[in-house]
Amino acid sequence: MTRRVITFLQGKLVEALPTQVTVEVNGVGYEALIPLSSFDKLPAPGQPVKLLTHLVVREDAHVLYGFMSAAERGLFRLLINTVSGVGPKIALGILSGMNVTAFRGAVAGGDVKLLSQISGVGKKTAERIVVELKDKIGAAGVLEAGSAQRALSGGEQRNNDASLALMALGYKQAEAQEAVRGAAAVLGAEAGLEELVRAALKKGA
Repeated sequence: MTRRVITFLQGKLVEALPTQVTVEVNGVGYEALIPLSSFDKLPAPGQPVKLLTHLVVREDAHVLYGFMSAAERGLFRLLINTVSGVGPKIALGILSGMNVTAFRGAVAGGDVKLLSQISGVGKKTAERIVVELKDKIGAAGVLEAGSAQRALSGGEQRNNDASLALMALGYKQAEAQEAVRGAAAVLGAEAGLEELVRAALKKGA
């Protein structure tokens, strides 16, 4: 049996509700379930829209889920494919109750109490989310959450982004931050992100 994948819809937004949308593509109306985080980003009905999608095939229905950002869809897929007991309904609820950056920070920090406050997520589910996703999200989630919680200066933001880049390459958080600080001290405030990352890699090698 051929597996059908609908990766996005691009057309006219016909109807938008907090939980679902209808998008017309070449004369065909597609209904997709969405989280509140995506509803807030939608254009007005009648306007062009591109909706990233994920198709869930069940015995009784084919259900299309829609997202306005790759980060939202990525988290949705991570939740339903990784965390036992979390299906599409709970995953949508999580996205509706907390933005992606805050969620990653909560998981990385092991904040079960905060996660369990999301509608539909009890303490046991929150504990499973932390245990099963913590290694996948890692320390980078802490840095991302920290960036979102405070307004960083241009230099601080650049250094933070460089640290995240090094951590994505396998550096530990402390090692990444130390290498970036050392490189920034040598290069100065005018250095760009890419230049800073290259220098930090050489320093940390």
